[in-house]
Amino acid sequence: MINRDLSPEADLEPERYELYAQPAYRFQLARRQFFRALGGGIVVLFALEETPAAAAAQESGSGGRRGGGVGRRRTPGEIGAWLHVGENGAVTVFTGKVEVGQDIRTSLTQVVAEELRAPLPSIRLIMGDTDLCPFDMGTFGSRTTPIMAAQLRKVSAAARELLLDLAAEQGKTDRAGLVAQNGRITHPPTGESWAYGQLTKGQKLLKGVGEDAATTPVEAWHIGGTSVPRVNGRDVVTGRHRYTSDLRRPDMLHGKVLRPAALHAHLVALEIGPAEKLPGVTVVRDGDFVGVTAPDTHVARQAIAALRAQWKADPQPSRRDLPELFKKNPAEPTPGPPAHATGSMEEGRRNAATTIERSYSVAYIAHAPLEPRAALAEWENDRLTVWTGTQRPFGVRTELAQAFRIPEARVRVIVPDTGSGYGGKHTGEAAIEAARLARATGKPVKLVWTREEEFTWAYFRPAGLIEVKSGATADGALTAWEYHNYNAGTAGIRTPYAIPHQHIAFHAAQQSPLRQGSYRALASTANHFARETHMDEMAHALKIDPLVLRRKNLKDERLLAVLEAAAERFGWGRMPSEPGRGVGIACGFEKGGYVATCAEVAVDGASGGVRIVRIVTAFECGAVVNPQNLTNQIEGAMVQGLGGALFEGIDFDNGRILSNRFSRYRVPRFSDTPVLETVLVNRKDLPSVGAGEAPIVALAPAVGSALFAATGVRLRSLPLVPQATLAPQATLAAPQGLKQRDPASEEAIPTLVRCPGAAGGTRWLPEHACPSNPIRARRGTPCTHVPASAVPDAHGSCDCPR
Repeated sequence: MINRDLSPEADLEPERYELYAQPAYRFQLARRQFFRALGGGIVVLFALEETPAAAAAQESGSGGRRGGGVGRRRTPGEIGAWLHVGENGAVTVFTGKVEVGQDIRTSLTQVVAEELRAPLPSIRLIMGDTDLCPFDMGTFGSRTTPIMAAQLRKVSAAARELLLDLAAEQGKTDRAGLVAQNGRITHPPTGESWAYGQLTKGQKLLKGVGEDAATTPVEAWHIGGTSVPRVNGRDVVTGRHRYTSDLRRPDMLHGKVLRPAALHAHLVALEIGPAEKLPGVTVVRDGDFVGVTAPDTHVARQAIAALRAQWKADPQPSRRDLPELFKKNPAEPTPGPPAHATGSMEEGRRNAATTIERSYSVAYIAHAPLEPRAALAEWENDRLTVWTGTQRPFGVRTELAQAFRIPEARVRVIVPDTGSGYGGKHTGEAAIEAARLARATGKPVKLVWTREEEFTWAYFRPAGLIEVKSGATADGALTAWEYHNYNAGTAGIRTPYAIPHQHIAFHAAQQSPLRQGSYRALASTANHFARETHMDEMAHALKIDPLVLRRKNLKDERLLAVLEAAAERFGWGRMPSEPGRGVGIACGFEKGGYVATCAEVAVDGASGGVRIVRIVTAFECGAVVNPQNLTNQIEGAMVQGLGGALFEGIDFDNGRILSNRFSRYRVPRFSDTPVLETVLVNRKDLPSVGAGEAPIVALAPAVGSALFAATGVRLRSLPLVPQATLAPQATLAAPQGLKQRDPASEEAIPTLVRCPGAAGGTRWLPEHACPSNPIRARRGTPCTHVPASAVPDAHGSCDCPR
């Protein structure tokens, strides 16, 4: 019997701040509800000493994780809890995972069809229904393929073996001579066969799933490993599929919530008279929560506008106060060693010929999902049902139970396939709001957040500051690596490079000005940006090709394989140089996936406009289940990553979100999309792992390094170019990374000279780096000096022989 836990908690990254936060709402409990909850008779209260674990299990936000993640839950061991075969042969599969655009509905259907030997159209997945599906911690962390797909493989294989047993018994024949294929068990010698439905007669399969369930080897896959089209694609493109915002219930009302004037504000006065005079409007107040219901959304908006509220909020930090705010206001230190420490930093620096020290920062960014938060709530006989788009249906069920002080058994959460999440839909604010309004009115209430609400009241990817000190020998062997991450998080914080002396630490901030939490790949985007940008800076300092430096210091064969694959497809080192163009490379791994990305950018010398021309990504995640779906995942990550790399950043001032709509928050557009090329490294000898997060992590550093190669300007903060342009004077500044002239110093902007001896043709080189310069003599062909008027508007990096 399977008795392992599919919801391990020990490895939850600390940047999943939303799982540790205080509850979104704590509603008052009316006297009648108090006695209804406790029942009649005498109430005896015992004061017991409560351990932190017990407290966390009972109270959300009191030091434990929020809903559905508290406590360890065992998975069902019976086939029937996961899979049912109807009399008509239809196969129904149950999983607590949800579909939020990554098309796991198709990949999970594939693994079931492969092991059960059943046609794809006969299989239907019921996903994210807390009344029907086994408990699942949530759809995040790229856990679906390595954990849930593996579970459903075993379940389906066990069901197949049980069907073979039933056929042998019914046909009074030798089981070894039976074959499962195309939804039937066949006895080839006699031609006799039984449909799966004939064998089960629609009864629940009670047999346990053994750990030794014989799953199909990758080499023998027929359905797995193929590019099966999306199983519900027709419903999506024709509009037949209904998202939460499309759903309706009899006598349904529409809800809206009054939002504070600023973050962390408290309500001090409220005038509801004008709103209550509107037809069909009900105003609901519960502490700081104020909402309205109305027959339609138009009247609901009018009612919210008619409310007169006074709010109080203390002064709060603004964007300009970051990122030093995190460093100056650390949280209380936690027991235990830093994330990683080996060797001696002092010795590592002594052994280095070159040392550099740099700081990098990342901004808060929004998830900006296609479908804003939405929920439809309905109470019936003290039982609550909520339809909502969330990545954690069981977690939201717990939040609802806590908010209304009812047992989880009286709460049902149903998740229709949802219009994207990106880690931003782990909590149930919209569900709780709709349920509170529905309880007040006694009717179903649908509540859909506006885009402004989504940008303001959802949580953001954490901002952070990262400081790096490193050292290397003259031939490029890294000797020292000191790395401090403030607030961003620990995902991807460990370096993959073989460095003998390391000190790596994460420092939580005491308080974040903005609500923050999970985002695609978590802090791995920030940590890879800092680490890989720093590697590029070290390569420049050592005058070593960035690819060569990485090769020299990498021992992980899987990471080297994707690095080589990306460089080969991209043509690294073989591309002709052009003014204003540059290339960059970066690599890394996250959640078991290995990625390398090469980027080419172009910068217009006159306007400073930045354009990404081409991106090549090589990716390896073990055995590939669906090549086309995986390619879609990778390309989607590249497009999303363009926003975080180039433009996206939340602007806020004293508790107010200023970038609260798409006209004020730049996301990638069709015109921003470069040529995308994907190389799949299919390792059939390794288990399949997830691909939802890892592909995005190497994009920003590759683009940043390409911008440096094109302009000589090193950008160390994300987003790199918030206005989609670089100042023309910055574009003309020192190529190949030489610092711009500091007005406070006497350092002059270097004269540029033409280098005809450069590999690949004539390139541009600062005068003081010219081989014929007596101060910095170099081997190679002397440069031909040209007047400043002959210098083009933008310059590529120089490959002048050293």
